[in-house]
Amino acid sequence: MRMRRLGWAGLEIEADGERLVIDYVRDLSPLFTGWQPGERLTKPSGPVTAALLTHLHRDHTDAAALAEVLTPGAPVLRPAPGHGDDVDNVTTLPAERELAQHRLAAEVVDTWSTRELGPFRVTAVPAVDGLGDPQLNWVVQADGQRVFHGGDTMFHGYWWLIARRFSPFDAAFLPANGAVVDAPHLQPPSPLPAAMDPRQAAAAAAILDARHAVPMHYEAEVPDKIAGYVEVTDPAQEFRMHAGGRAHVLPTGAWLDLAA
Repeated sequence: MRMRRLGWAGLEIEADGERLVIDYVRDLSPLFTGWQPGERLTKPSGPVTAALLTHLHRDHTDAAALAEVLTPGAPVLRPAPGHGDDVDNVTTLPAERELAQHRLAAEVVDTWSTRELGPFRVTAVPAVDGLGDPQLNWVVQADGQRVFHGGDTMFHGYWWLIARRFSPFDAAFLPANGAVVDAPHLQPPSPLPAAMDPRQAAAAAAILDARHAVPMHYEAEVPDKIAGYVEVTDPAQEFRMHAGGRAHVLPTGAWLDLAA
């Protein structure tokens, strides 16, 4: 099994000539000011037979991008819709509408449920979203290897449950930008990170016993975020400091080949 960072939290995983993507996006304009679609993001290397979504924020769910690369009828596994009214779900409704518009084969899955997708065995595992929206993380197994994808989860108490069921991991892709969010519908704002910071990501990697711990969910070359979104200054360097020998900083577009 091998995998490639597609930018932000996007990941391509390949096994036996098939590929799936997790949180693949091409348009980050909802988060970055002045963003041009596709800028600093990489497309999958070929047709994609399945997609996994951690949650329905627009920097993790891009239905138009998925429609371009998925084979006809390819499954798109996703978490449940948000709870409450349109104000509660303001950050997930745009992606919900776009999934319907593009008529993708989206399927809601429950935590701890497992699906066989070609050569891949995928399991949805618990996660905690910093804005209170439904989120899953994903364990992907193929070729006798295991990979974890952490979306933009906060640090939580489910790590040990995940580790008991699946560790050790050959690779864990973990959010590390420690974003502090001041959103109009979430007032008063919290001064605490809504996604793991580098120290928390390194702690999660240690609990999961990840051979390669890869930081993601940051774009060092794009400093202009929307107002109310503040990141750690240098997530990759700080992650190296905390994760030690596990740290494997993977540039956008670069492959990690577990067989090698």
